[in-house]
Amino acid sequence: MTPRVLIVDDDPLIRELLQAYLSQEGYEVHCAATAELAETFLASQSVDLVMLDIRLPGKDGLTLTRELRVRSEVGIILITGRNDEIDRIVGLECGADDYVIKPLNPRELVSRAKNLIRRVRHAHTPHPVAAVARPVKQFAAWALDTDRRRLIDHSGSETLLTHGEYQLLSVFLRNSGHTLSRDQLMDQIRNREWVPNDRSIDVLVGRLRRKLHDDPAEPELIITIHGAGYLFTASVAA
Repeated sequence: MTPRVLIVDDDPLIRELLQAYLSQEGYEVHCAATAELAETFLASQSVDLVMLDIRLPGKDGLTLTRELRVRSEVGIILITGRNDEIDRIVGLECGADDYVIKPLNPRELVSRAKNLIRRVRHAHTPHPVAAVARPVKQFAAWALDTDRRRLIDHSGSETLLTHGEYQLLSVFLRNSGHTLSRDQLMDQIRNREWVPNDRSIDVLVGRLRRKLHDDPAEPELIITIHGAGYLFTASVAA
């Protein structure tokens, strides 16, 4: 099935550029100039990915991100300006999976869209119970279904991780017992040049702690090492 993308940006040039980039890669691309038009479209159509500008007229991109995440697990990539650090952090808090910074790099844009769509689709693919055992990593009182990007607690309840949360937890599991700086985490998670003073890692850590029920005041799984970074304490069962 052809991947479907909705671009939400009030700048017609940005919409045309993104539509051209993604269409060349085989995506079915739809566009909306406002959050309200995007909501009207999404009321009757489904998409795999929404790419939206943070700064929209009327309802802004952050509000739309928050509302989409409440009712949907669609992939969300924010389009931000280089000086929009605070908005990027708030956007990640609202549930966005990733962001790209203007001026846009076509190759990076397509790569991030492709990667996120693949993960979103895979997470929603039904897996027969009788199928081969899923790859599961056990740690503390939790299990991570790496195939479907879901956390499973001791009672069997499942929690879907966003793309960023899954990447962060995967890095922690690979480096259990080792302190990782924000630079190291950013390099492994985003695979992009680190932006000075970018606090998106702290936001992802906060979101992951909440899903792991790890009290930020007295964390047991993800410990802040002041001046150094973060330490993941749980060992991974073989």
